[in-house]
Amino acid sequence: MSKPSTVKGTVTVPGTGPDPGPGLAATGTGTGTGTSTSTSTESALAEVLAGVVRRDEVPVDSHFFDDLGANSLVMAQFCARVRKHPDLPAVSMKDVYGHPTIRGLAAALADEPADLPAPVEVPAPPPGNTARYVLCGALQLLVFVGYCLVTGLVTARGYSWISDVDSVAAVYVRSAVFGGAVFAGVCTVPVVAKWVLVGRWKETEFPVWSLAYFRFWIVKSLLHANPMVLFAGSPLYVLYLRALGARIGRGVTILSHSVPVCTDLLTIGSGTVIRKESFFLCYRAHAGRIRTGPVTLGKDVYVGERTVLDIGTSMGDGAQLGHSSALHGGVAVPAGEHRHGSPAQPTDVDYVRVPSAPCGTVRRAVYGLGGLLQLLLVYVPVAVGGTYLLLPLVPALDRLTDPNTQDLGTPRFYVEALGLSLVLFAGFVVVGLATVCLLPRLLRPLVRPDRTYPLYGLHHSVQRAIARLSNARFFIWLFGDSSYITGYLRAIGYDLGEVEQTGSNFGSAVGHESPHLATVGSGTMVADGLSIVNADFSATSFRLSRTVIGAHNFLGNHIAYPAGGRTGDNCLLATKVMVPLDGEIREGVGLLGSPPFEIPRTVERDTRFDHLREGDELRRRLAAKNRHNLRTMGLFLFLRWLHWCLLTVLGFGAVDLSAAHGTAGGLLIGAAMVVALPFTTGYWALVERVIGRFRPLRPRLCSIYDPYFWWHERLWKVPDHHLAVFNGTPFKNVVWRLLGVRIGRRVFDDGCYITERTLTAIGDDCTLGAHTKVQSHSQEDGTFKSEHITIGAGCTLGTGALVHYGVSLGDGAVLAPDSFLMKGEEVPPRAHWGGNPATALRRA
Repeated sequence: MSKPSTVKGTVTVPGTGPDPGPGLAATGTGTGTGTSTSTSTESALAEVLAGVVRRDEVPVDSHFFDDLGANSLVMAQFCARVRKHPDLPAVSMKDVYGHPTIRGLAAALADEPADLPAPVEVPAPPPGNTARYVLCGALQLLVFVGYCLVTGLVTARGYSWISDVDSVAAVYVRSAVFGGAVFAGVCTVPVVAKWVLVGRWKETEFPVWSLAYFRFWIVKSLLHANPMVLFAGSPLYVLYLRALGARIGRGVTILSHSVPVCTDLLTIGSGTVIRKESFFLCYRAHAGRIRTGPVTLGKDVYVGERTVLDIGTSMGDGAQLGHSSALHGGVAVPAGEHRHGSPAQPTDVDYVRVPSAPCGTVRRAVYGLGGLLQLLLVYVPVAVGGTYLLLPLVPALDRLTDPNTQDLGTPRFYVEALGLSLVLFAGFVVVGLATVCLLPRLLRPLVRPDRTYPLYGLHHSVQRAIARLSNARFFIWLFGDSSYITGYLRAIGYDLGEVEQTGSNFGSAVGHESPHLATVGSGTMVADGLSIVNADFSATSFRLSRTVIGAHNFLGNHIAYPAGGRTGDNCLLATKVMVPLDGEIREGVGLLGSPPFEIPRTVERDTRFDHLREGDELRRRLAAKNRHNLRTMGLFLFLRWLHWCLLTVLGFGAVDLSAAHGTAGGLLIGAAMVVALPFTTGYWALVERVIGRFRPLRPRLCSIYDPYFWWHERLWKVPDHHLAVFNGTPFKNVVWRLLGVRIGRRVFDDGCYITERTLTAIGDDCTLGAHTKVQSHSQEDGTFKSEHITIGAGCTLGTGALVHYGVSLGDGAVLAPDSFLMKGEEVPPRAHWGGNPATALRRA
């Protein structure tokens, strides 16, 4: 096995504390193994490690992982104990992997400059205001109810107008007119609201739950609910951001669906490309306050996939930021320079790997107009008038929508609603599965690999259609975390070679640009959140290329794997790792961090269940797991249908009542929309608590072939996409409590996702940034681990940060944007940590 590489240098990262400006530097980096090692430091470190691994003594030349059998969780505990010794320098996990013996670690620490600045200590966050918290929640509820009631009135009037005609042509025309008017209104309202409520966004800050925040929330919510988000990647989306005040040059391509909120503070030069799942929000939630700030990108800038641009960042003309990277607040990348990593560091890697192609203004205008006409003349009329077109073909549907022939008090109404919902749901599953498997294959010959095409033409449209169809989340969710996912991925085009079935080959979230150019080697296991990046973009062109992931790999959560990734067989790619695009091909090692460094491929703890992964025992347990997963899939198809059925009854009941009550009937439709959200939330919360037997989870270390793990997987199948509606409101905390999270008062949750709710504790007045994740489990090869996570009062998690299992954050601690806080870490109170993996930050 290859040994971990030596870590050199000091990582400089920007100031992300209360006063952006002065830089910060990550602690715990060394400059080699040195020979002037302090014996006292060696002895002290050995004594601490002996206590952690429970040995009488630890030889100073013993390898942490190979000789002592330690793992990353044990070494994280070692680092935490070292930090509590005032006479010892701080040690990070990167130090441990780079110098995996006491002697080497002591030498590296001795080489550090003696005048290193002290770690940053952030001020204690101000106490929250309960009255303001309650008032803001009440105002948000009124806005939501008002929005639903207005929507109900418009819907009732529109459908009443459409139903006055009988011919198919007349229904189509009125559906197109009504749907187009609604689309225009929904797109216009956020623009008007932004200019009326805010005017021009400026650099400022204000407390959450205040009236200023209330106005901010209204604009943000309207922007996120806007159908123009569907046009991300189209020139129309750029025009829309300009209407909101953004200064964007010509020929800009934005593929990310993450809408910037403070658009007046966004400046993008001509020819710039921003890849999908990139966050440039122009605001930051920190210590109970919202801070707005500029994001400035020059001409011909490239921003890679899964990146975070914090407020106050800028990139000069021709600069590049690689995949899985971040610019922390205040960082400026000079013109022409390339950066990658979190926080970003200089690199020579060129991320623009496709030549330019002819793509002028006329081409962009025709493409945008064509997409708009397709929406208004095809999709909108079918969505709006489809019900009336089906009335002659489906008698039950005709009766359910006709108040003159239907009585809500009769059993027939509910029987027909039940039967219709079952037919529609089954039809969606069957027809949808056939569509996502067959249609992309029919379109595949129109876009050939390794050929450069101009943007905004036929080939680009075909590529977008293939990506949208084959990334249908419902079927990945249905088949993921089971043996059946490999058959589904093969059906949509993946090349999986000779599958070595594990029962957990892929998780429930896998994405790609083209499934037909995704190759995953035999015996490889993938956790949730893999994005296979097999399309390269420039400002004028794109090219599809095959992405190959080697055999017998394990990929952790939330990884973007680009075409040309320099990893081979038998690699472990840790959670949020940046896959390298340069250097030798890595084999037989693990990679951690962004930029990545080598770690052991496997440790002793992860091999204790290997006897369950071979021979007759594997076949027996795999068969049992398959049966359990099949029951889980059937259960959740039933629960999905039941939820759909109940909403169908609610909807048809509201329609029938509205027809007999005029304007009040429209209010009834709006009231049904209001009721649908808490009903959906309560329904799935009850499902999750029933599965969990109304008891909290307990930390576990077991094989994926243990029945407990199969039961735990069932919890991941509970749908939770509806939780995003509650982001930024006090009601998100109520929902988390319903789901079992031990959460304090006045927590501001701007879009956090918590995987194991009952293993998570969050203190009062915390600030959880957008797109953050709190993940209380890990699955490496055939081993599953879960542990508690404790986030103290007043803590802040920056945008895109991920907190792993077994972590404890002290009161008032801050985690910088896009950071990965590794399992077992203990962050002291009021400390400021950042990076991937996260370490304590120092003033530069």
